[in-house]
Amino acid sequence: MSTEVDFYELLEIERTADAATIKSAYRKLAMKYHPDKTGGCIDSEAKFKAVSQAYECLKDPQKRAAYDRFGHAAFQNGGGGGFNGRGGAGGFSDLGDIFETIFGQGGFGGGGRQAQRRGADLRYDLEITLDEAYHGKQTEIEIEVSAACDSCEGSGAQPGTGVKTCGTCQGHGQVRAQQGFFVVERTCPSCHGAGQVIESPCRSCRGEGRVDRPKTLSVNVPAGVDEGTRIRLSGEGEAGARGAPAGDLYIFLHVKRHALFERDGTTLFCRAPVSFTTAALGGCIEVPGLDGQRHEIKIPTGIQSGKQIRQRGAGMPVLNGRGQGDLVIQVDVETPTKLTAKQRELLEAFRETETGEECPQSTGFFSKLKELWGD
Repeated sequence: MSTEVDFYELLEIERTADAATIKSAYRKLAMKYHPDKTGGCIDSEAKFKAVSQAYECLKDPQKRAAYDRFGHAAFQNGGGGGFNGRGGAGGFSDLGDIFETIFGQGGFGGGGRQAQRRGADLRYDLEITLDEAYHGKQTEIEIEVSAACDSCEGSGAQPGTGVKTCGTCQGHGQVRAQQGFFVVERTCPSCHGAGQVIESPCRSCRGEGRVDRPKTLSVNVPAGVDEGTRIRLSGEGEAGARGAPAGDLYIFLHVKRHALFERDGTTLFCRAPVSFTTAALGGCIEVPGLDGQRHEIKIPTGIQSGKQIRQRGAGMPVLNGRGQGDLVIQVDVETPTKLTAKQRELLEAFRETETGEECPQSTGFFSKLKELWGD
């Protein structure tokens, strides 16, 4: 139309203006020409509608591209679907863009039917042993979960019936009211944002489209999992209302305490009692690993209680990776509590031959005590 005013001229911007410039110009003009600001002036109201229509076009990259190429003809005869739509410029819906810019939040102008609400995510706590964490495990769990109703196939409507457009919001999912300068928009109380209402609700699910029922699931626990590891089963959570997508099921793993081993990441720790003769003379001990093998640990001569020996590659496997951690043995030197007469005789003979160099730590300790006592 030759009589139409150019959208760029209406917003007083260059044709090369970016999105931020377009929004800023619109906000300024909308504030200036809004009827509440001009006392209901007819000319100002017309100007406000015009700049709103211009902004509705230029803020959308696809509409702007069509307008730049064909001008107003791009939206004639149904070419662009128009700009008014639900609550268009004539309904002052674009005030939402002003508030979004000023306050950093939307919700006033975007409108539109609410998307189908996805089902809720669910949590399941699964306890496993440290051996199962080492080797991995295939197991089954049973949960009580909302699933799509078989009678209505998740639609919520009685078989043979359907849905109709909500009469309260006319299918938009939201209702609005103008309070002075503000336009308040809220979820439709009749259809709860769906934009549609069910004529005859399904008797089995009462219109929800889902029912609670037990469900058995197979769970693969990979080798190397740790306390708090989370396994996600996509789409195995609560079913969405009226055919909406289901949520996910998150399985949280809890590893039982082991009688022998403690764990820190991929490292396994265990305490091994060693006789005082083995600690003094050296030797070997065997420690059973979670891999089912017997690991021979060499005890060096003169090892002290509390010292650690590391066995490479005998720890936990790396989750979703290659290799294994280490096995760390903490030596606890055990003093004998029961001696035969022969053993006592041998130890007495050994004590008579002590020079103090056999146990340098104790010799040094008592030497320091003598210095403190001045003796």
